[in-house]
Amino acid sequence: MTSMTHDGPQITGGVDTHGLTHHAAVIDPVGRPLADRKFPATVRGYRDLLAWMRSHGELTAVGVEGTGAYGAELARVLTAAGATVVDVDRPDRKTRRMKGKSDPIDAYAAATAVLSGRATGIPKSRDGVVEAVRVLRIARRSAVKSRTQAMNQIRGLLVAAPAMLREQVAGLDKAVLIRTLARLRPGDDLSRPLAATRASLRRLARRHQALDAEIAELDTEIGPLVKQAAPTLLELFGVGPETAGQLLASAGDNPERMRSEGAFAHLAGVAPIPASSGRTHRHRLNRGGDRAANNALHTIVLTRMRCDERTRAYVERRTKEGLNKKYIMRCLKRFVAREVYRALTSTPTERITQTDLAPAA
Repeated sequence: MTSMTHDGPQITGGVDTHGLTHHAAVIDPVGRPLADRKFPATVRGYRDLLAWMRSHGELTAVGVEGTGAYGAELARVLTAAGATVVDVDRPDRKTRRMKGKSDPIDAYAAATAVLSGRATGIPKSRDGVVEAVRVLRIARRSAVKSRTQAMNQIRGLLVAAPAMLREQVAGLDKAVLIRTLARLRPGDDLSRPLAATRASLRRLARRHQALDAEIAELDTEIGPLVKQAAPTLLELFGVGPETAGQLLASAGDNPERMRSEGAFAHLAGVAPIPASSGRTHRHRLNRGGDRAANNALHTIVLTRMRCDERTRAYVERRTKEGLNKKYIMRCLKRFVAREVYRALTSTPTERITQTDLAPAA
């Protein structure tokens, strides 16, 4: 679509998104409601929604709820048509109790949040290699979870299995155990507990093998995509394809939407929160942000604490200063977030000396 120009007043749009329909609203420059309307959640509906908004005046921006879910495709269509899209959080419970809840109310609230400046977030574009990495990682994460579940069920069955079967597999490591159980022959008479247990263990072991193959296939597909999207990120010490894939998915295809490395630290939940009062000056742990990204940074820090001499020296120095392990790890995660941000945004990474670790505290 081509953008349209208008001689009318400037307007701001808001959209409350749902699975089958989206409710749109427009307000004037001082926040007065102009009109609202419901549109189907289809490509044709998205285009009609944009044309309807532009028919009321010059569209300055559109606030969309759920740009990572129901509003993902709408945000892509609006951006491709030249509209400015702003990611809007749904109203909090206090606001809902005071003003009520309906599709028009939520749509007007989204537009008001953009006009007032309360909502300024740029949504993820979700149209590049990083989005491909994200969706493939969903399948991988599901396969890993199912494989772990199958292994736990195998061990649970073996605990109460007949002694003859337990002794047959006692002391075997996981790989040999799975191969042994996958070759079991339960027989035709499954009315006997021993035969039924063998049949169940064989199915679980074969499921485990199938999931192993699926995870290996996904790793083969994801690895080159991660390297294509962020080769600099993989060069960082302790960063592998799994952690890099998660950090890429958290940042999105357009990491430039994050205004600074501090903004990325908040996104990953590693920016310290002030908790000072009176003569006490301290910071507390940030429990917000993307917890999956936080876990990826935690994994990188653990790797560096084990294998990186520079990090080990830093831990030793800070320990002598009286800091506990949790506090030191929080400092290291903040430092790693700074490195990751530079790699994600292709900012030239200057030579970092050991003393550069201090500002992370």
